[in-house]
Amino acid sequence: MAVEDVYLTVVGIGADGWAGLPDAARALIQHAEVVLGAPRHLDMLPQVSGQRRAPWPSPLRAALPAVIESIDARHVVALASGDPMLSGVGTTLIDLLGADRVTVLPHVSSPALARARLGWSAESTAVVSVVGRDVHAVLRELAPGRRVLVLSSDEHTPGELAALLARRGYGSSRMVVLGELGSATETRTETTPATFDGAAPRLNIVALELAGPIETSWATGIADDLFENDGQLTKRDLRAAALARLLPVPGQLLWDIGAGAGSVGIEWMRAHPMCRTIAVEADATRAERIARNARNLGVPSLQVVHGSAPDALAGLPAPNAVFIGGGATRPGVLDACMAVLAPAGRLVVHGVTVETEMLLGRARSEHGGELTRIHVERAAPVGSFTGWTPGRAVTQWAYIKA
Repeated sequence: MAVEDVYLTVVGIGADGWAGLPDAARALIQHAEVVLGAPRHLDMLPQVSGQRRAPWPSPLRAALPAVIESIDARHVVALASGDPMLSGVGTTLIDLLGADRVTVLPHVSSPALARARLGWSAESTAVVSVVGRDVHAVLRELAPGRRVLVLSSDEHTPGELAALLARRGYGSSRMVVLGELGSATETRTETTPATFDGAAPRLNIVALELAGPIETSWATGIADDLFENDGQLTKRDLRAAALARLLPVPGQLLWDIGAGAGSVGIEWMRAHPMCRTIAVEADATRAERIARNARNLGVPSLQVVHGSAPDALAGLPAPNAVFIGGGATRPGVLDACMAVLAPAGRLVVHGVTVETEMLLGRARSEHGGELTRIHVERAAPVGSFTGWTPGRAVTQWAYIKA
């Protein structure tokens, strides 16, 4: 059956299994011709004569269309953990089939159960999913007093998380590992990252009340020394000026071209968990360094493309904003970025050479925008006194496509 002919009901199921489902959800499952789900979910169900049951494929997103096409039925139920729309398969199925052909019956989510157990309000608690993802994503949330719920991949996640937090000076944080939430075998372990022994059930969620140093914030212009670099770094004052004009917006994509240490693209992603960056860097060593910086600053999903613009830009998803920190005079780079920008797309270019400044002057004459020359001076010793040491003047062209 073609994908467009399939209608699905996604039923959320908790750790309490069949017993915890409402009557309406039970009836849907019992009358379904096909039930899809993880093996542990399928094992929770009573047997139904003639019903076909199939586990999710792996990798899920890539293999799912073929599974859907193999279904010769119109009454199909898919099982998901808790709330299917919280880092769950419900979102994937709607992306594939469309919202008009997917009905979702959510169960109580694990974050909701965790907040109830701990007495934490939803508005005071951040939720970070590391299911199938790098635990370094939690580092974006580091701040003393911050409450965070971490959705774990498996029984190893709490130990990995504890080791990471201890290395970053948050070893004294309160850490509560909640296992099998909602089931008869629910567990609770109170500990700290520094003292955690690593034991956890496979199904768990980790609650954190963070205690540690203030290293970063979500404001732009975090300290330069937080970025591993070889000198090719957009310094904090210039970075803040660029991001103020790039306008990070949730869900939007930035191209960071000639990314150097990746600082602009990293701070774009730190602005909101849904911001995305593709960093393009011609130097292989720097490209590897960008990936390390992204992990260490809590945005491990930043994508690094090793290559030179404009050739390396071919085939990339269209950006909402572009920053060119290096290589603007390379033939075709500026034209390629101008061409790919959609209406309301933002472009910011920095240059320190006369040649780049001339290029940006011509661009402003032709397209408009804002041309700014930025001088930054820092206090430094002059003998036994203190004087101002100027950095290179940077010419910045900022443009918003009409």
